[in-house]
Amino acid sequence: MNQNKVLSKAEDIADEVLRYSKHVMPHLARLCLVSTFIEDGIRMWLQWSDQQDFIKTTWNCGWFLASCFVLFNLVVQLSGSSMVLIRQKVEVACGLLFSIVVLQTFAYNLVWNVQFLLRGLSLIGALLLLLAESRVEGKRLFAGVPSLGENKPRNYLQLTGRVLLVFMFMTVLRFEVSIIQIIQNVVASALMVLVTVGYKTKLSALFLVVWLSVLNIYLNPWWSAHSYLADFLRYDFFQTLSVVGGLLMVVSMGPGGVSMDEHKKRW
Repeated sequence: MNQNKVLSKAEDIADEVLRYSKHVMPHLARLCLVSTFIEDGIRMWLQWSDQQDFIKTTWNCGWFLASCFVLFNLVVQLSGSSMVLIRQKVEVACGLLFSIVVLQTFAYNLVWNVQFLLRGLSLIGALLLLLAESRVEGKRLFAGVPSLGENKPRNYLQLTGRVLLVFMFMTVLRFEVSIIQIIQNVVASALMVLVTVGYKTKLSALFLVVWLSVLNIYLNPWWSAHSYLADFLRYDFFQTLSVVGGLLMVVSMGPGGVSMDEHKKRW
């Protein structure tokens, strides 16, 4: 009974937070979600020569192709992020940003880097949630007549997005023999499962937002690191922030039709 009371109180607090932030939450979610693309696009501009030399050396290609790669990354990431923020051609923007995730995975030889791969999948999940948000609710056959059936493509996008999103948390779990770490791993794993299956989704996602944000600030303090290390920490920080944006999207939209929360309404 006490557990139920605590859970009910937590849900009431979460509902209150969402009620006061419902107009801000979608904008904040989109900004966080595209932050890694904005940061990387700016990086391409500020580190043009370094990025160009890396591609030339890695792929043994000429100056022209290396320059095209850097320019493509710069233009596509900044333009795609801008389209998302102003909510214009969001589906096209998601396709462009998705191409960047795939392109960089192969261009930087990160296919076999498990941590990067898991983070990339989480980023794709966040983009799928953004794509789901951009889709209109079920179309109407006639004006004033309710839509027939559910918007299944949107529901499946939300489901796939939720599943991919939680891969990020596998990269921050620490398998250490300590009581605190074990408790953290168990709690985080439980919340990941709840978000995946869509049970108490908004509350679970909100807890993960707080937890991941605290971890991100603790593990990636790029603002206080030396220049060389700061570059890597900044990249991880903004990539994690994009996953936080995906979770905020879950908090804002809910789990969708393919979830336990939705099925509970029909029971």
